[in-house]
Amino acid sequence: MRAAVVTSFTAPLEIEQREVPTPGHGQVLVRLEACGLCHTDIHAAHGDWPVKPTVPFVPGHEGVGIVEQLGDGVTDRTLGERVAIPWLGYACGECRFCIDGRETLCEQQQNSGYSVDGAFAEYAVASARFVVPVPEGITSLDAAPLTCAGVTTYKALKVARIVPSERVAVFGIGGLGHLAVQYARILGGTVVAVDVENPKLELARELGADHLVNAAEVDPVAAIKAIGGADVAVVLAASPRVFEQAFASLNRGGRLICVALPAEQQMSISIFETVLKGISIIGSIVGTRQDLAEVFALHAAGRTKIIAEGRKLEQVNDAIAEVLSGKVLARLVFEY
Repeated sequence: MRAAVVTSFTAPLEIEQREVPTPGHGQVLVRLEACGLCHTDIHAAHGDWPVKPTVPFVPGHEGVGIVEQLGDGVTDRTLGERVAIPWLGYACGECRFCIDGRETLCEQQQNSGYSVDGAFAEYAVASARFVVPVPEGITSLDAAPLTCAGVTTYKALKVARIVPSERVAVFGIGGLGHLAVQYARILGGTVVAVDVENPKLELARELGADHLVNAAEVDPVAAIKAIGGADVAVVLAASPRVFEQAFASLNRGGRLICVALPAEQQMSISIFETVLKGISIIGSIVGTRQDLAEVFALHAAGRTKIIAEGRKLEQVNDAIAEVLSGKVLARLVFEY
């Protein structure tokens, strides 16, 4: 099988021919049909974060494909079933976080395309318990971005506890942001889209954003304050400065939802304002299997729209360069 492999944090990915893996106990073998390119894959390939993957490894955590083989002990998946391979590749199921519905905080978790090989390949093995069935009526091209970009923004907006008519500022319109705009609307928010690229802002308008702010042309804090401030600010742009701008745009009682993971890890905010204005700062990391099932259900019901372009696996390095240029409107998806 072909796989895109990270062999060094300072070198391009290599397309290798590998043996098709055999599923172990509790695993399934999935023949991939599609896998989205997430910015996390780029961070992984470059070794940007404090806990780095072990090279060589295969990135990819927006995989969608068909179950072709069942490992020993697998009873809850069927051959021919279409499933998604998300970031959360495994959790223990026994710790307090798993038991109370916060499995993405499990300290024993494994992450697809990071701590275990992922879906930038024609085949992948995955835990049968942690792949998620993809409903009929959703194309694999659409299902791939929903598997991370969708579930990550959906969960972030759930934890924001949006009250209908609250203003929700989405900082960063792209693979995640174009879905965050839609989920914020579904949850009753008035949406302010913030980006530095006019085409992305126009996309946000088409998807239901009520206000547009080009942070390259105006001070985003002043612009948001001018329309009444934000009650919720969701940060999807990997820049500490954007986190600081999002915080400064919040009203009293506002919630700063931290999603992006910049290589530069520090942001500077006022403790005084945080306390006196009653601001909550909330970290949100992807979503659970149940969250992903809800994301798929919303899409199957026609409530969301995916903006994605297909690419071939051999184009992986060019695709990464495209994403880093900031010119990709939303998501790139490798199709096999």
